[in-house]
Amino acid sequence: MTDTLAITLAQLNQTVGDLAANSAAMLAARDRARSAGADLVVFPEMQLIGYPPEDLVLKPALIERAAAGLEQLALATADGGPAMLVGSVFVRDGNLHNGVALLDQGKIAAVRFKHELPNYGTFDEMRLFEPGPLPEPIVFKGVMIGLPICEDIWHPDVCRHLADFGAELLICINGSPYEIDKDTLRIDGVAKRRAVDTGLPLAYLNRVGGQDELVFDGASFVVNGDGSLAVQMTDWEEQEITTRWTRTATGWRCDRGVIEPLSDHPEDIYCAMVLALRDYVNRNRFPGVVLGLSGGIDSAICAAIAADALGPERVWCVMLPSRFTSQESLDDATECARLIGCRYETIPIQPAVAGFDAMLEGSFADAAVDITEENLQSRIRGVTLMALSNKFGPMLLTTGNKSEMSVGYATIYGDMAGGYNPLKDAYKLTVFAVSKWRNRHKPKIGLGPDGPVMPDTIIAKPPSAELRPDQKDSDSLPEYPVLDAILLGLVEHEKSVPQLVAEGFDHATVVRIERLLHLAEYKRRQAPPGVKLGTRNFGRDRRYPISHAFRSA
Repeated sequence: MTDTLAITLAQLNQTVGDLAANSAAMLAARDRARSAGADLVVFPEMQLIGYPPEDLVLKPALIERAAAGLEQLALATADGGPAMLVGSVFVRDGNLHNGVALLDQGKIAAVRFKHELPNYGTFDEMRLFEPGPLPEPIVFKGVMIGLPICEDIWHPDVCRHLADFGAELLICINGSPYEIDKDTLRIDGVAKRRAVDTGLPLAYLNRVGGQDELVFDGASFVVNGDGSLAVQMTDWEEQEITTRWTRTATGWRCDRGVIEPLSDHPEDIYCAMVLALRDYVNRNRFPGVVLGLSGGIDSAICAAIAADALGPERVWCVMLPSRFTSQESLDDATECARLIGCRYETIPIQPAVAGFDAMLEGSFADAAVDITEENLQSRIRGVTLMALSNKFGPMLLTTGNKSEMSVGYATIYGDMAGGYNPLKDAYKLTVFAVSKWRNRHKPKIGLGPDGPVMPDTIIAKPPSAELRPDQKDSDSLPEYPVLDAILLGLVEHEKSVPQLVAEGFDHATVVRIERLLHLAEYKRRQAPPGVKLGTRNFGRDRRYPISHAFRSA
């Protein structure tokens, strides 16, 4: 029995399905932990196969390779160095489990399974896994360690059960996606409660990095049994910290260590978009990105996000002016590209517009000019940008924000065409907030310029699609402070029209916005993926039928 422990918390990124790369990263971290004198190295949830694996775990070949990979990792611990806690997928009695293994002295010394399987929002683990029994502690160097996994600590039963069965400290591995204000909820709303309820210290280790529409912020920490914060790791970056633990007269306690500052708003939102885009582009082996730079705020901030994610040299911005494009927009786009330092060129679309006008002249002869001609411009831009992507390889970035996506103020097969959308879950007011912030600050994970990334005129001018003379977004939509407030009620909080009217919103306006929200579902179903920022992103969280007749009014 020991009275001290050195436990390295390895807050790592991971690539879903790349078992070899994930294993190599863990072994490299173990070597560094050995140099730091660690007894045990802990890795995030499903670090071996990547999280969330979705239906990959239904492939027998992946299960077989995961089992073989875990055995190889276990053999590495025969050298007398630190043991490892490794998350992976396991099969027992024909059932698939999300679990964690203690690898020590050359073998798999113990395995525990996740008991509480999340089945809400972005999670559908009950579709893939069987819940494990209420876990009992493992024994490591004579110390009883409880191993709740992620969702297990969001319910009191698992930690209480572990404490009742003699656990002396808790180590919780996680794949907890970023949401606005979630770091506070994890620490104050969950971890401190479990620690105080059981009287046991709790180490919370979270993964970091992007995975399709999810991004993981890291921000791992340790709280002691009295609820005090002993260690706070950084957010948005990989980090390894060796924590020191001591047995005291009142139980185990983690020595106070580093307390890293976490990103404030809206830097956290901006970093989420940057890291998600970086990992998506790199993991899918794109050389960079291309996007239409219109002189408006949405495309400007997307260009900045791309530069911070990939470096300006991997960003290609294209201005695609029509006869409705203002000189101000041309100037603003040129200055934005100069400030960012990215490649920039102009491709006028008027020849293609004229060609379509001539081609459709007979079919449209008896029809008045309407939104069809506006959408043609957007679709010509989409085709042009996709041609550049197709010819030279960069992924096309789309730039529509959540306010527009909510009400269908976007052109399917036009400005919605592309491979990824950093703003998909960002309302227009959020776009303004992150743009103002980025123009005065550089994110800690940013690869872009130190100074401003867009002229202030882009932030100040009224938003416009510039698809007809003197067009403004407010011609078609309520002002964004009103629209976003209504959408927050309808989308994020599932409020009804009567509820929002009771809060002071105009009845006809709310009815119209609710109608547009439902009508645009078919567009959103065909939209590219984009990073989740809030509690109800389109796609993974909010899954509405395309065809339905319900209206809350």
